[in-house]
Amino acid sequence: MIHIRDGPQRAGAAAAAAQQSLVDAGPEPDEEDEEEGEGSADVGPSRNLFDLLNEDDDQEVEEEVVNEKSSDVVEEKPSVLANPSKVVSSAGGKSKKKKQKKKNRDDGNSMKDRSEESIDAILEELAIDTKTINHEEITEVQLNTHNYGVSSLLAVDPKFLKAEDELRRIFGSKIVRSFENDRNGGSSRQVRGGRRMTLSLRKTMLVSASVNWPKWEGDLSMELLETKGGVNYFRYVHSPSYSQAQRIFEAAKEAHDINVVAGVLLYYPYHIETLLTIADMYKFSGEHQHSADTIAKCLFALECAWHPLFSPVQGNCRLKYTHETNKPLFTALSSHMQNIERRGCHRSALEVCKLLLALDDDDPMGAMFSIDYFALRAEEYTWLERFVEEYKNDASICLFPNFSYSLAICQFYLERDAASKGLVLEDDKSSSTDLMKQALMLHPLVLKRLVEKAPLKDSVWTKILKHPFFGSAQAGSPSLDHLIKIYVERNYVLYRYPDLQNFLKEAAHSVIELLNINSTEIKDWACVRKEVFPSDKNEYSHLQISDFSDTVPTIPPDDLRQFMVHPQMVHGMQNADMGAVPHGAHGAIAGEDRPPPREVVGRNPGLVFLESLLPWIDYGAHEHGHQDDHDQVDQ
Repeated sequence: MIHIRDGPQRAGAAAAAAQQSLVDAGPEPDEEDEEEGEGSADVGPSRNLFDLLNEDDDQEVEEEVVNEKSSDVVEEKPSVLANPSKVVSSAGGKSKKKKQKKKNRDDGNSMKDRSEESIDAILEELAIDTKTINHEEITEVQLNTHNYGVSSLLAVDPKFLKAEDELRRIFGSKIVRSFENDRNGGSSRQVRGGRRMTLSLRKTMLVSASVNWPKWEGDLSMELLETKGGVNYFRYVHSPSYSQAQRIFEAAKEAHDINVVAGVLLYYPYHIETLLTIADMYKFSGEHQHSADTIAKCLFALECAWHPLFSPVQGNCRLKYTHETNKPLFTALSSHMQNIERRGCHRSALEVCKLLLALDDDDPMGAMFSIDYFALRAEEYTWLERFVEEYKNDASICLFPNFSYSLAICQFYLERDAASKGLVLEDDKSSSTDLMKQALMLHPLVLKRLVEKAPLKDSVWTKILKHPFFGSAQAGSPSLDHLIKIYVERNYVLYRYPDLQNFLKEAAHSVIELLNINSTEIKDWACVRKEVFPSDKNEYSHLQISDFSDTVPTIPPDDLRQFMVHPQMVHGMQNADMGAVPHGAHGAIAGEDRPPPREVVGRNPGLVFLESLLPWIDYGAHEHGHQDDHDQVDQ
């Protein structure tokens, strides 16, 4: 018998009821309090003169409130005596105010009587109106409720967004500061050109800007396309100068000339596509820290271009991947997520992954297949359980390989934590053992590949894989096979923990015992797999397995040298293509703005050459006082 959890359906109904209660439970207007305040304002002992500046605005607000009240259904009003602090006595106007109060009470009583007499008619009218609500309004309310639930689920917590902050929480501020000082420059490094001027860059949410980075010139911006269902849709916009840099970059990319690609940064230091290309060169050459710094520079520029209404904190902002100008943000966020995960900042990686998934629910970067891993590593078990139950109100999410196994692991740790605290979990939820058994029967191929990848060398795993159900397991569709490869590549490290190995081992033995008693379960779960993944095509072929791996392939230096030309030729091509130097470029390459010199010992010579073309890179003076070779050519 197949048991599929109905948590998402209950969660969807609860979300709809909660949304409706938020709409209904609004603050009731208090007309008598407003009249009391208006009558007493003129007789107070003193008045703040600065209030006169806002007098016109207050009158406009009062007019709007009166107009809103005139259109509402008559409601019973609370008595002013319930809040006597609002009553201000006056010696000069007692009799006039008493008459006014009496008149107000009489009007209120008569209106209350009329409302009581007609209450049945009003209810009948409201009942008729509810029946005549069209289908479009119902659909819009349901859409707003769904968007509200997804937005709150994927809302980013800015406290955990920066990797530097997470490292400080793990190791302490002093250790992190000491490491950053050693990496940014030491006492042995000299600054070319004497005193170096540092720029004060704006603070951003995603990354911490380095003082050595050039000033942001604002060549990239963002526009609001539309607001639909409480969700704002945005798109990046290129300025004319940025479009010019983009054309130069495209021409250099078609010519396969990495030198001209790097030369674009000489005049446009924040051209995103060029920075992404240089970051890939660093990554494939094994210089991961330089690659991470370049990606951080991309994110700094992309965040500086954000629209004032764009905020990842609320989770209601969208940037569709179908817009070409939006694609670099997804690429940069995906690379940044991998970089900070390699540094052990799993909570920060989870927040970035949530942002990736919130920007475009079509999930072009496959964030859905990493978010469970980051949640487990960050020990956000309750959030992961909620995500599986509530995201898109789709019960089929727990049938994907990553979520079926990760949900069992999540429940395993929740049960262990509850047992250590003497607590009891809810009875209506499946146990971790049952969830793992369902995962193994739904995707038995995962176990076979986990044993090979981890690797799990205990002889007991050899006996388990000898069972036909696990030993001859097949995916059945290219899409499922691809997703299983992604899951194993991303999550295999979790199964190196002894407690999870024992948990998986016990569940596998239970499955074998169950199948020995009733083999019809195999056909039932095979039907489920075929129904969930029916396509004969790989629907996830755009997701590369290497993008979910901690290991990065490298390229030999000879493959870089074939693209190299003389630096003087590079500068000649730049001057011919780019024409006049844009505004601010001279300041970017001036000697006083250069950062501390970099070390070159033991590094890839091809990448050192590429770095020499960048305006913010400085290798300092040689031991004999000579400048770098590329500076001699420029002179």
